[in-house]
Amino acid sequence: MRYNQLINKIDQINANDPNQVNVNGKTAAKEVIYSQRMLNKLLSIAPNAPEELKIAVYAQHINRWKFPRKDYPSGRQGYLKWRTDLARHHARLTGELMTESGYTKDEINRVSTIIQKKNLKTDLLAQQLEDVACLVFLEYYLAGMMESHDDEKLIPVIQKTWRKMSEAGQKFALEIDYTVAQQSLIEKALHTSDAAKSS
Repeated sequence: MRYNQLINKIDQINANDPNQVNVNGKTAAKEVIYSQRMLNKLLSIAPNAPEELKIAVYAQHINRWKFPRKDYPSGRQGYLKWRTDLARHHARLTGELMTESGYTKDEINRVSTIIQKKNLKTDLLAQQLEDVACLVFLEYYLAGMMESHDDEKLIPVIQKTWRKMSEAGQKFALEIDYTVAQQSLIEKALHTSDAAKSS
């Protein structure tokens, strides 16, 4: 009951996203679709995922449009500050909604830790969230980037995405039904990465 209530609250907030996307001929708020894709991907690779992880995955981009990248300085430091502020915002807002829905402080703190990806190398649930985010990017958003960027720009992005995933995540990534162009690009990125390691 409280889980469904919480999911509805997240949807209500994300429905205010001014960024719209077209999915199967219907227009919807970008972050509503993202949340659904994240949760569906999680359940496809970890159907018995704990509730805290399902919440963190669903709320990872809650209210994201309130922190546009352009409001931060260019360069790596600006990017890292933007990502840190986003994670804290997502965790804080999700915690408020969880409190309203009857979750305990311990449950809220656990979700907050996962969303902010603290202790990523040792926290299995945080790593699973990272895996899901990478898989959703590869399956749904890589194609869009390929329309506006060349291989030189995309290859480092794919390599970085690959390094973020666990071995299990990488295996799931290889099972995605890519287009021929996407498959070729990914193979090129991974081959280039392997070559660099061996040189």
